[in-house]
Amino acid sequence: MKRQNAALWAGTAISLFSLDPSVAGAETVRDAASPQPRESEMAKPDSEVTDTAAASEKIIAARKLNKPYAGDVIELDEVHVVSDTPLTTSDTGVSIYKVPSPVQTVTSDELDETRAWNLPDYMRRYMGSVTVNDAQNNPMQQDVQFRGFSASPLLGLPQGLSVYVNGVRFNEIFGDTVNWNLISEGAIERMDLHSGSNAVYGLNSLGGAISMKTKTGFSAPGHSAEVYGGSWGRHVEEIMSGWNDGTFGYYIDLRNFSENGWRQYSPTDVMQGLGTFSWRGERSDIDLTLAGNGSSMNGNGTVPVQLYEQQRNAIFTHPDQTKTDMFLASIQGSTWVTDKIELSSTVYYRQNLVPTFNGDDTDAEPCEASGLAGYLCQEEGDEQEVILDARGNPVKATPYNSTATQNTSQTNMRTNGATVQAAFDHDWFGFKNRFVGGGSYDTGTTSFNSNTELGALTPSRGTIGSGIYTEEGIVRLSTDTTYYGVFFTDNFSVTEDLALTVAGRYNKAQVNLYDQQGTDLNGQHTYQRFNPSGGLTYAFMPQLQAYASYNESNRAPTAVELSCADPAKPCRLPNAFLSDPSLNQVVAKTAEAGFRGQFKNVYGGNFDWNAGYFHTVNNDDILFISSGTLANTGYFKNVGDTLRQGLELGLNADFEPVRFGFNYTYLDATFQSSFIANSPNNPYANDMGQTFVTPGDYIPGLPQNILKAYADWLVFDGFTFGANLNYQDYQYLRGDEANQNKPIAGFVVVNLLAEYRYNEHVSVFGRFDNIFNRNYQTFGNFGEADEVLGPAYNNPRFVGPGAPQAGWAGIKISM
Repeated sequence: MKRQNAALWAGTAISLFSLDPSVAGAETVRDAASPQPRESEMAKPDSEVTDTAAASEKIIAARKLNKPYAGDVIELDEVHVVSDTPLTTSDTGVSIYKVPSPVQTVTSDELDETRAWNLPDYMRRYMGSVTVNDAQNNPMQQDVQFRGFSASPLLGLPQGLSVYVNGVRFNEIFGDTVNWNLISEGAIERMDLHSGSNAVYGLNSLGGAISMKTKTGFSAPGHSAEVYGGSWGRHVEEIMSGWNDGTFGYYIDLRNFSENGWRQYSPTDVMQGLGTFSWRGERSDIDLTLAGNGSSMNGNGTVPVQLYEQQRNAIFTHPDQTKTDMFLASIQGSTWVTDKIELSSTVYYRQNLVPTFNGDDTDAEPCEASGLAGYLCQEEGDEQEVILDARGNPVKATPYNSTATQNTSQTNMRTNGATVQAAFDHDWFGFKNRFVGGGSYDTGTTSFNSNTELGALTPSRGTIGSGIYTEEGIVRLSTDTTYYGVFFTDNFSVTEDLALTVAGRYNKAQVNLYDQQGTDLNGQHTYQRFNPSGGLTYAFMPQLQAYASYNESNRAPTAVELSCADPAKPCRLPNAFLSDPSLNQVVAKTAEAGFRGQFKNVYGGNFDWNAGYFHTVNNDDILFISSGTLANTGYFKNVGDTLRQGLELGLNADFEPVRFGFNYTYLDATFQSSFIANSPNNPYANDMGQTFVTPGDYIPGLPQNILKAYADWLVFDGFTFGANLNYQDYQYLRGDEANQNKPIAGFVVVNLLAEYRYNEHVSVFGRFDNIFNRNYQTFGNFGEADEVLGPAYNNPRFVGPGAPQAGWAGIKISM
């Protein structure tokens, strides 16, 4: 089982294992359409090239012309080039060792060999500084965090990572959320995870940026079918087919994921499809990509800790269903105007329809105030306020409308845009230089509708509607959002050992809100900023390199946050928005530095290692502040500065027949400003439900220590056995920003993999998770369980449990 370095930091992928190039294995870079190149098609070697850095430049030059490089035996294991802008492909970017910050990559082979359900599943197990919170307990709705910054499908989380697919911005236009279920992992050719506040990647790149490239008939020719299943009724079927004739090609991926879920009432069905139709010319290429998704996902969220201790798979209330119906069309093309100038562009259209249905408990109760007897009220501070129906009439209390609510919403998002850029690989005064400049335009409209229906709980804590809708719960909101960006990045090689990078981007965001029922939500907001970036890399020797950089990036408040920013009018996520005060944009500033190196020992083993420090300060950070008895009721607020800093260590080794490695992160994530946080169910809150956050308090939901380790053993020819371990430190519950309560305990989970390749066409495999059946939690918040479960359930702690022991097996047939 091949394992490219799970923490492939900048520079580690270029094989500088020895000062003597003759000790490594040669790589010939060739056009996928020409597996047997003719001598006349080859880029001529430079006999003066004697190191791998220069050799990599020659190989990159050959790739520009779709020609292989015929080097004298300039022997390289593998040359990795990473994207230096959202639009750049991995074949024509910058050599990874010249990037002045850590970059981690994952290839299609690694996703396949680890049997990852999706990218978050892979990142959780193998990528440094990445954690995943199972807030929804659904394998397709995972909350990914990198260095303490989130890319999540959940509204209400501060989204701090930007995500791109083939140069198309994939953060949703309404709330910057990321729906990981939209793209099949089988369709992904490569992903780069850039660290830090990468200015070039635009809005939301506070802690990092993820750039994905999907397969084509040129990068993935061949045909395969894969089927596997096992625990919880989970089964997956996938068909992949790619072909090219040297000029035209296609790639198709069709995948079905279905399961009953390990928790009660948690079925999930996800259907994903992607097709790419390609043309390759002598100096140009075009890819037309069409993708679709249809999903029905049930993630029933956190559960009261007392109920969890009695029944591990229990849920609190249900259902909590999210559906997605996505269509994407994009055209990406590039052409080499000269041997040194490449023009690239992407144009896209995307529509995503997201309806939700959430059955929940309620804060409504029969009125107690005189003159209101017999009606239904909700608490408003120290007073009761009668609930009005959709026509403005008081609602009479009955057993059928006073114990639950059914919250429904429908979000219809349509986005389109384009990115253009020019890359210049010209030498400056005899020094190698790569300059890229370009611009982007993204615009989208959102139609958001929500309703709250009064109802009653069933014996299983499901909900039944009464047909009565509340006046306050009816929201009709339309938004239009436009993002403009102009960017540049320049990588200048002062010498073969020293490279300087300078970059910058101007961002402008316009967010307009139109209340379809009144005027409370109306608003027009504009945010703009220029973000600078700079850094350097220096190779003392192949075994030791150094890097340092400083970057800035910003995040504009989203329509969701701007629609729910008034403490006097809290909203219920993801269903209702009630007011439109303004918020400040978030600005992140990151400084980082470190060392990395690669070497080959006398026994033939390959090593790469890294050690680095990062320091990111968010100015005017935005958080969702709870304000009611229900966990998802509150408002968004600028809370001042937050800090995320830490140490990262990694080692990867390859001693056939064994490969092993580890990644360790120490994360210090703290508030740097004082503010008042409302958390009514926090046991340490005052009589007004407030807690007082002071500088140095740790940010909830983030562990301080993260350790990942893996080992693969080729037991005999064709059979590989592997294991991976994940350790995550304790974390504070959301709602405990003041760190007054006992945190969630840390945990260790061990997983196993096995694969037997009968021949090049047939392989069977197995995946076994949590083999010691550890009982652990990855997330927590506060709630009020006693009104639903009874007075014995008086502990306000709610937890997001980790999945128990499970296993799956399958077969893959390739042609």
